[in-house]
Amino acid sequence: MDNPIIEVKNITKNFKGLKAVSDVSFQIEEGKITGMIGPNGAGKSTTFNMICGYYPASEGHIFYKGQEITHKKAYDYTNMGIARTFQIMKPLGNLPVVDNVVPSAFFGRYGAKSLKEAREIALEVLEFTGLYAKRNVLAKDMGTPDQKRLEMARALATKPEMLFLDENMAGLNPAETEEAIALIRRINDSGVTIFLIEHIMKAVVSLCERVIVLHHGEKIAEGTPEEVMNDPYVMEVYLGTKGGHNNA
Repeated sequence: MDNPIIEVKNITKNFKGLKAVSDVSFQIEEGKITGMIGPNGAGKSTTFNMICGYYPASEGHIFYKGQEITHKKAYDYTNMGIARTFQIMKPLGNLPVVDNVVPSAFFGRYGAKSLKEAREIALEVLEFTGLYAKRNVLAKDMGTPDQKRLEMARALATKPEMLFLDENMAGLNPAETEEAIALIRRINDSGVTIFLIEHIMKAVVSLCERVIVLHHGEKIAEGTPEEVMNDPYVMEVYLGTKGGHNNA
């Protein structure tokens, strides 16, 4: 990989003697969609949070565009062009959708200079994410799919170059999953590099060019979705099968 946008070198995370992630290395190619999969407790979220600055790495190094960011604080990331969503959505429930997005527009490399500009950015993002018609609905009155879109909209309002998505399709039905896949593809087509953690294999196979597999805090495989899904060890630990194709 010539110019990875993110490079992770031998990161490890210890929690009071427990090694949650051990010596994990990988690269994220600029402009592409890269996925991370693994069973519950594999260390995916911990790895994700180390790269996003939420947990300091116990060991190892993280680079963004060739610059080391291992010990940067989470609040520095927005100005670097990095945004993320959270698995557990926490919208400002008593505010309309648009007012959930406006504050984000003040942050990032090209933060709004006025409330008028921030509202314009917010409305643009809501149009892009398919929430414009619900801009005046209270966030708490929306269902899970729309709240997940709102989570993405808040991240996109900072105009990131790199977007981290944490299980953005959990709890969605098949039709909603298809809509989420289409939106993620549209975000990527607009020039944003995406790194996602996902349990829904259909989405991973459909979206990702490369997939990293974690198990017990260690990287056990990396490659195209096809390579990974046909890896016997991955099938055994992740899909619970010793052979044959599994659509889990």
